Amino acid sequence: MKAVLLDGFGGLEVLKVGEIEKPSPKEGEVLVKVVATSINRPDLVQRAGKYPPPPGDSEILGLEVAGTIAEIGAGVTGWNVGDRVITLVGGGGYAEYAVAYASHLIPMPESMSFEEAACVCESYITAFLNIFMLGEFQSKQTAILHGGGGGVNTAGIQLCKALTEDTRLIVTAHPSKMERVSELGADLVIDYTETPDFADAVKEFTQKKGVNLVLDHVGAKYLGPNMKSLAYKGRLVLIGVISGIKAELNLALMMVKRQQIIGSVLRSRPVSEKADIVAEFTRRAMPKFADRTIVPVIEKVFSIDDVVEAHRMMEEDKHFGKIVLKISD
Repeated sequence: MKAVLLDGFGGLEVLKVGEIEKPSPKEGEVLVKVVATSINRPDLVQRAGKYPPPPGDSEILGLEVAGTIAEIGAGVTGWNVGDRVITLVGGGGYAEYAVAYASHLIPMPESMSFEEAACVCESYITAFLNIFMLGEFQSKQTAILHGGGGGVNTAGIQLCKALTEDTRLIVTAHPSKMERVSELGADLVIDYTETPDFADAVKEFTQKKGVNLVLDHVGAKYLGPNMKSLAYKGRLVLIGVISGIKAELNLALMMVKRQQIIGSVLRSRPVSEKADIVAEFTRRAMPKFADRTIVPVIEKVFSIDDVVEAHRMMEEDKHFGKIVLKISD
């Protein structure tokens, strides 16, 4: 099969399109004929040699796919060859065929294109898990979502607006993306280049009450203002550390305000745990995709042969929403 292969680890130069043996599904798995996948920031980290796939998963890049079932492994019931599906994968998305656990499959709504469907699993499930399942975000609450314009951020805004009522969202964003973030549904957009310590702006916006949830991928640099921005019993859910891994924390204030810091990753979770997350996401969120309340935001669709340019766009961070890689028709 055709696939994107890595010629070592490093920059864009290690990405090569070539041929590799097609995988076969094992017990509890299916083989998906991939129509489209998407580019996610962890793909760049893996390409650099700093984010290996979980043991047993494909070393090919790609964490989510949309396509049709080509083969069904032993013990799999409830699915048929030809079914249109969306699924998380531990790796292998940048290829014509990918193996997936049957328990991680989501039926693809007829109303969605394969390109739209390829955007769902990694960003939207990540946002759903951390905002709603771990962050326990509810109607009439306020949240900060960092990284305005990225895949998880745009997904988070859409999910909050679709699944809650009377919530307020504060988003930090680059000035080039602020207008589109606001149009997507953010109630307050903060230019992080001008206001790296956003706590005062949050305090003013919330009338000193603070926010119930912070979803952060920045890490050390934002720990201080994040904690200052949290309300009593507020939750900081940490999903990335791009600014570093060490920072000082006022433990006494955290105790008095009964705040929580929750660390979270999706890729390395056990298969059964991911299955439970996928099931809850399917139940609560997928109807909103089916009726087009939520439509994935796509910056551009690249062909598999243009994977270098797709990664370049992600590296330059000029995209808004998702970057899609079209694998086949």
